[in-house]
Amino acid sequence: MNHEQQSSTQPAALPDGARAQDLRVGVVGIGWAGQQHLKAYEALDGVSIVSLAGMEQELRESLQAEYSIPSAFADWKDMLNHGGLDAISVAVPTFLHAPIAIAALERGIHVLSEKPIARNAAEGQAMVDAARKAGRVLDVAFNHRRRGDIQALKGVIDEGGLGRPYYAKASWLRRSGIPTLGSWFTNPELAGGGPLADIGVHALDYALHLLGEPKVVAVSAATHSELGPQGRGGGNEYSALASSHAFDVEDFASAFLRLEGGGTLLIEASWATYRESDDLLDFTVYGTDGGAELKVQGAPFPTVGQLRVFTDKDGESADYVPPVLPGRAHDGVVEDFITAVRGGEAVWGEHDGSLALYRAQIIDACYQSALEQREVRL
Repeated sequence: MNHEQQSSTQPAALPDGARAQDLRVGVVGIGWAGQQHLKAYEALDGVSIVSLAGMEQELRESLQAEYSIPSAFADWKDMLNHGGLDAISVAVPTFLHAPIAIAALERGIHVLSEKPIARNAAEGQAMVDAARKAGRVLDVAFNHRRRGDIQALKGVIDEGGLGRPYYAKASWLRRSGIPTLGSWFTNPELAGGGPLADIGVHALDYALHLLGEPKVVAVSAATHSELGPQGRGGGNEYSALASSHAFDVEDFASAFLRLEGGGTLLIEASWATYRESDDLLDFTVYGTDGGAELKVQGAPFPTVGQLRVFTDKDGESADYVPPVLPGRAHDGVVEDFITAVRGGEAVWGEHDGSLALYRAQIIDACYQSALEQREVRL
């Protein structure tokens, strides 16, 4: 057999102590994201990790042993063909999201995919169509909306604490954060785009989430590729100089979004730009009765950022700092996915990936706007 695997010829047995009625899950992808999914599944009652797929043999074998996973494969196709799965996580490069998710859905397997949903909206639509046809859950992991500070601000906005929001800005900015030059991250055919598609989609997601999911009616965007092509912007962690391959995506993007009802939203995303050294994830919102600012210096790792609300009472300043608890990140993503799967057919149709598809449609419009140097209406 060409593909390395362990226990691949045996039925998908349950781990020691697991019950027959446990949900049987698998994880495709064993990098950082895949490992977050493994940890989250392991912490849930009534869930058994029964299969793992990843190309790096040593790491795959180590994770298989750590989580006592019965079956492990180098090729995701072998994992699906092996069977015995109720649900899978897809935590691999973006160009593989659609083929893996569609193949799993066609087998009746529920799917949780990493963001973005796919390289573009057309692939995302195919995934959504497959979920609807199969009558199965398709969720996409937007973990930053589950930050405690974002949830606290969401509560303030939903309770009317800012009045009607009319302007917001969301960004994720790095000074030297280009993923390895020459890797799939910097190849548009594999990644779908640069920082706008990679980390900008997080800013877009939590911004629209905070604002109550307003419809985006038009976008005007610009992309720049200034530092990556010169081998700069990689820093010690990302090794931009480690490859002679071309840098074929943007390293900075900004987008101005017109929202239904007259509101506006500015999105900024950078892998490399001359600014302070710490990464910044932030959100600013102005409303008719107040405003707020969230700043997460050193993003995304501080569990709680600096959140302030600006308002007044009886003509006097009444600014305050809301109480914030740490969020649950991928733990919350995976738990919500499993809750949806357990909800049965009555709720599966509410989890068809359409929200993530809408994010992809907006990102596509931004890239079209940047390419054609004009506003694009959705």
